[in-house]
Amino acid sequence: MNLVRFGVSIPEELLEKFDRIIEEKGYTNRSEAIRDLIRDFIVRHEWEVGNEEVAGTITMVYNHDEADVVKELLDLQHEYLDEIVASLHVHMDEHNCLEVVVVKGEAKKIKKIADRLLSLKGVKHGKLVMTTTGKELV
Repeated sequence: MNLVRFGVSIPEELLEKFDRIIEEKGYTNRSEAIRDLIRDFIVRHEWEVGNEEVAGTITMVYNHDEADVVKELLDLQHEYLDEIVASLHVHMDEHNCLEVVVVKGEAKKIKKIADRLLSLKGVKHGKLVMTTTGKELV
């Protein structure tokens, strides 16, 4: 892989803040941190475009005693067999469960699945964490 050097002009105060943060995070140099920022920018763009193949997780906490939440969660997971790769179920206490659903597919469809799962009655909190399949990422 060929490396390319380029210059960036930014305010000194902004660079000082950046340097403090990358040191806290353990980066060995600015180049590594900037490469990670560019990769994150590319991944976010993949999700915004909507037709790229992406990956992610849908994490939710729900009360399993609430109405038909368990049945609806299972029905939705069976409805999207091609996009839902795996799931992890954890009993948090006598009433609350944590479910992590691993997804892969077209960004637009994954967002739709997340919206449907997270809006179910009984889901107390949830979040879609978006990433990439890594196929096109350097």
